Amino acid sequence: MKTKLTLLLVLLMPYYLISQELIQKKGWEMCALRKSSKPVEQLDLLSPNSPKHKFDVLNYTIDIDLYNNFKPPFPNTFYASVVVTFRIDTALNTIQLNARNTSLTIDNVSIAGISFTHLNNILTITLDQTYNPGEVAEVRIDYHHNNVNDGAFYVDNGFVFTDCEPEGARKWFPCWDQPSDKAILDLTAKVPSDVKLGSNGHLEDSVATGDSIYYHWVTRDPLSTYLMVMTGKVDYNLDIIYWTDPATPSAPPTPIRFYYNQGENPIAMEALFPSVCDYFSERFGTHPFEKNGFATLSPQFAWGGMENQTLTSLCPNCWYESVVVHEFAHQWFGDMATCATWGDVFLNEGFATYLEALWYEHESGYTAYKNEINSDAGAYLNGNPGWAIANPNWFVTTPPVNELFNYAITYAKGACVLHQLRYVMGDSAFWAGMKLYATDSLNIKYQGVKIIDFKQHMEQACGQNLDYFFSEWINLPNHPVYHNTYNITNMGGGTWRVFFRAKQTQTNPPFFQMPIEIKVKFTNNTDTVIRVMNDVNNQIYNFDFTHQPNQVTFDPANQIVLKRDTTTVGIDEPLTVQSSYRLFQNYPNPAEGTTEIEYEIPVQSQVIIILTDITGKKIREVLKADQSAGTHHVMLNTAGLEPGMFFYQLQAGKTTLTRRMVITR
Repeated sequence: MKTKLTLLLVLLMPYYLISQELIQKKGWEMCALRKSSKPVEQLDLLSPNSPKHKFDVLNYTIDIDLYNNFKPPFPNTFYASVVVTFRIDTALNTIQLNARNTSLTIDNVSIAGISFTHLNNILTITLDQTYNPGEVAEVRIDYHHNNVNDGAFYVDNGFVFTDCEPEGARKWFPCWDQPSDKAILDLTAKVPSDVKLGSNGHLEDSVATGDSIYYHWVTRDPLSTYLMVMTGKVDYNLDIIYWTDPATPSAPPTPIRFYYNQGENPIAMEALFPSVCDYFSERFGTHPFEKNGFATLSPQFAWGGMENQTLTSLCPNCWYESVVVHEFAHQWFGDMATCATWGDVFLNEGFATYLEALWYEHESGYTAYKNEINSDAGAYLNGNPGWAIANPNWFVTTPPVNELFNYAITYAKGACVLHQLRYVMGDSAFWAGMKLYATDSLNIKYQGVKIIDFKQHMEQACGQNLDYFFSEWINLPNHPVYHNTYNITNMGGGTWRVFFRAKQTQTNPPFFQMPIEIKVKFTNNTDTVIRVMNDVNNQIYNFDFTHQPNQVTFDPANQIVLKRDTTTVGIDEPLTVQSSYRLFQNYPNPAEGTTEIEYEIPVQSQVIIILTDITGKKIREVLKADQSAGTHHVMLNTAGLEPGMFFYQLQAGKTTLTRRMVITR
């Protein structure tokens, strides 16, 4: 007996250790682990101008026979058909769909399709005529899934499920597999009578015939292909609870389905769920779908969760608050409003990670929220790989999953950027902007969205131009490194002056514009916090007080969480001279052709003005001359420069000032 017990403990130990490790992880960490650990492959893309395309898919109607997948020897083969209904945007007589050659064999095409080729993962269908813009057509594709493990369609000893992000839907049905193209899904699946099978949308019907059940799932709202899902299991447990929106108590309640394995107990999450749904609905508009649900999967789905629209996948026994909250947050940000390209994935993962922190604020107060944000910032600062949140190449070419779902950038930095945006805008405008974005039924809800869409809604809410914020925190890598200094001087007559220099020393990029807070503490044990805009590097501020200051603190509440900083006493030159050097924003900006740079020097100096790229590399010397005290102007001709972001730098005396400019064509 002792030998058997010891053997049992040895066998169970890996699962125990995994369980303990999962309990300690946050929802966003588990989400990132799942998505970034999927097999890395070269993902093909049809259109070089994605998300623009020649046609818009309206419906996928799938009829699929999964009966044998639930029976020994549990093959990966199934037979199916899909009817693709699409509206023509550009006159065409062929269409191309994604269909992974190693996963799918195309057997036949019909209706408007008269012939096909299937090469290099592209299914090209010749149509029965030339269709013009605005017309609607449909093709039927009969196909079967090959007996292969492909990382999207999983069969596991009585378990069948799909997992498609970022571009795995093409492995289980032919489709236009880009997140920008949302469509209605109508899915009918044949399974054995002892199987429960869930999917997107609502259960239209389930018909028992002999030893089989035909489950018919239909979505009311369009969804991206990577969010389409099937999840089925022999003897699946299913609990259904109902949520009523407090804002509309007379409306029909929303069913929430919990599928779970033997030995699991989701009751705590079932009890928690209504509160989470109440809070997110109040903040971001009512729950956006006709139903929702969660399903724990087999050990093949080892980590975290996947936010399939209205049916989230979870790892076995992963009924953890952090995971459920993170994945459920995606129903608003990721599912209802879906990144139009993978370069916009911040709108999915950065948001869901931030909503984890917001939930803690709602439940336990601001300190709990801020502790979570500080932890996210630490994860970024300790793991920063040195690339931007939005890489322009990702708008066209899908990156490897370990880059796309890098937890330091996509999750942790993304959440911290939203915190810093809240700091910049203020709570009132921030919350108004978030709700304005999430409830925009014309441009955002149930559509593919881009980061610029979010930016415009936040600008509308706060009445500010946020170009600088989104440019530096979304489009540029890294973070500011502050080495600030200050002096306290007795000016006489009961007046004291605090001189403060805000100095950044990083090189890529050389400067981040941000409002900064400076806390001054006095000998009488009072203090004051001053907020100023730091819009140029090496910027000098001076403040006069009638009480004696004895301590100066930079960013006392650590609102700029994405930074390294030191603040020390001592400045190396007379501040009354230093503070008179000024570098103004070029005009016009963005610049096209020529642009004017204005600057001011307090004494005769040798002046050097250089143009650098975002890494700090010198591109051009604009000016080098001895000049008298006063205000000066120099014209920069942008001919020969590629469009993009640049920095221009004034060097005079011991002063170096830096500003950003944008060059367009």
